[in-house]
Amino acid sequence: MKSQMKSQIRSQANSQVASQIGSQIVLHYDAPHQFEPLMPSELAIAPLLEQASDLTRAATALASATADAARQEMRVLLRSMNSYYTNRIEGEHTRPSEIDSALAKDFSAKPDLARRQRLAVAHIQSEEHCETLLNDKAAAGVDAPRALYDTAALTWLHGCLFRVLPASDRVLSDQSLLTPGALRQRAVAVGRHEAPTAASVPAFLQRWAQAYGGVRRGEAAIVAAAASHHRLAWVHPFADGNGRVARLHTHLLLHAMGLTGGLWSPLRGFARSEQRYKNLLQAADEPRRGALDGRGNLSQAALVDWISYTLDICIDQIHFMRQQLDVRGMRGRISAALATEEQALKTGVRQEALVPLHYLFSAQPDMPRAEFKAMTGLGERVATSLVSALLERGFLASDSPYGRVRFAVPRHALRHYFPALWPEAEQEQAALLVQQHGLIPRP
Repeated sequence: MKSQMKSQIRSQANSQVASQIGSQIVLHYDAPHQFEPLMPSELAIAPLLEQASDLTRAATALASATADAARQEMRVLLRSMNSYYTNRIEGEHTRPSEIDSALAKDFSAKPDLARRQRLAVAHIQSEEHCETLLNDKAAAGVDAPRALYDTAALTWLHGCLFRVLPASDRVLSDQSLLTPGALRQRAVAVGRHEAPTAASVPAFLQRWAQAYGGVRRGEAAIVAAAASHHRLAWVHPFADGNGRVARLHTHLLLHAMGLTGGLWSPLRGFARSEQRYKNLLQAADEPRRGALDGRGNLSQAALVDWISYTLDICIDQIHFMRQQLDVRGMRGRISAALATEEQALKTGVRQEALVPLHYLFSAQPDMPRAEFKAMTGLGERVATSLVSALLERGFLASDSPYGRVRFAVPRHALRHYFPALWPEAEQEQAALLVQQHGLIPRP
């Protein structure tokens, strides 16, 4: 029976080598044709193109309905959230407040927590740096999405994530040292999947870049971005950090296509459906299921399931953020946050800040302090105290003691401003509210 099964697998895998360890049959990959199909067939891709079209329309609608001020603030918030969620998938996340402390260069005295804090900051800084570079490339007329499909781009991205970490943070489970930006030089197995031989990784990546970088723009390119995530994870080009690189790469592709605008990311959706994310990735690792399952070595049906899931995650995140960033609804949420500050916490924040705060969120990125104070309708002395309280509590931000002010989102106001956006941060702030003030926040 085992001999017959091994024969069938060899037949499916063409030139790949199969070996048996105990009762498990392990496939060895060393030629790029072994991870075909890279894209679904013309018949199988049709419904995926429809999904991609829905994604494009939803992203365009979100961008057109969102003010620049909100976009700027959300971009900063989402980078911290993306870092939290991508590291949570790896089982190495920190609490949101610990990320904030790390961004302020206040690291824990506990070595392992400090290591995870540094990893979180590295992701935030890499995401910001890469987005800026992609924006510059696009402004210079470079095809930014195509530029991401390159081995050099992948190794550079891996380097960005890990180069800033000290050597002590890069020690692997076998006590070897992770080299930032270096392709792996040894065999790796991930669950039931044995990744391609180390010597063949460059050839697999070359084929990966050629196939996905050559897809025409539009819906097909969005489908390719989803497919490329799995195939990159399947190749497992680095000794460690492959999941983080694949997720950040997908985020950057969508950014470079002009779809995210700093307002959403699939990373939150991946983490909030973590088991399904991992199950579908694993399923797409498997060999072809029979004569009706495409013409490649791997399962086309499983690849289609993975792509459809990824596109659904993106569409869901866009719709969710459309609700969160609704300008009309935001007025009531700002009012609720101010009421808590004024009536329960007694922080010096007052309801008179509602009109200028909502104006900053919906219409104007920043304004002079004098203009903000005038919009409160308060006298000079009281308005000045109110602005100071808003800055102290994080409702406003400014680059200098007397400079222009802009809308900001303090962590303690997340539950009011953007409920359910980052539940873990909300829960942490709610616990802090109870601890400091003895208050039980409303759900």
